[in-house]
Amino acid sequence: MILSVHQPQYIPWLGYFDKIAKSDGFVFLNEVQYKDREFQNRNKIRTSAGWIWLTVPVVTKGLGRQKISEVRIDNSSAWQRKHGQSLKAGYGKTAFFERYFPFFEYIYKTRFESLAHLNTEIIKYILGELGLSRKLYQDTDLDIRSQRTDRIVEICRKLKADTYFSGSGGRQYLEEDKFSGSGIELRYQEFTHPIYNQQFSAQNKGFLPYMSIIDLLFNEGPNSKCILNIS
Repeated sequence: MILSVHQPQYIPWLGYFDKIAKSDGFVFLNEVQYKDREFQNRNKIRTSAGWIWLTVPVVTKGLGRQKISEVRIDNSSAWQRKHGQSLKAGYGKTAFFERYFPFFEYIYKTRFESLAHLNTEIIKYILGELGLSRKLYQDTDLDIRSQRTDRIVEICRKLKADTYFSGSGGRQYLEEDKFSGSGIELRYQEFTHPIYNQQFSAQNKGFLPYMSIIDLLFNEGPNSKCILNIS
């Protein structure tokens, strides 16, 4: 089995789903340190002025280092309404807005307490819309005790994976000999970002890559699967 792992991100970018598509199984990493100002609680969408962040506010003050599984959403602000309005403003005139927006209306009307739960629900929905049926696991269910590269190797062993599929950034921190020493093949993702029909690209700054996957879905709909070369 080819296995990949990643922290649950908020409405992730295209490469996140390319990674899952090239794997047989995928593990949500919840028992690792939460990192602020990354993509665990925010992502980018396209607007008429360029791009903006959609950020889910979380409770961090006085809590020190938290695991992702411990991070709670700060529901004292009207962030759901703001995100819904931003999607309407950015994508309301796209060809497939009416197809996908009802799901996000449901998301923004539901009070989620856990950031990991919110992210996982959105990711699972998008996997379904892309026709991606893969085995999904939570590291919280695996009783993993080790850290860093050893943690990944232990996950692979527990799930009987013979291949670990890493993002390209893994070259900077993975101890590769630990995979070979455990009889696990290590492969790295090589993702080339596709160009697709994107609203506002003709009149403003051209095509903007690295947006959330919803930018692709709202603009291309079911054709998104072909654009990502998903089989």
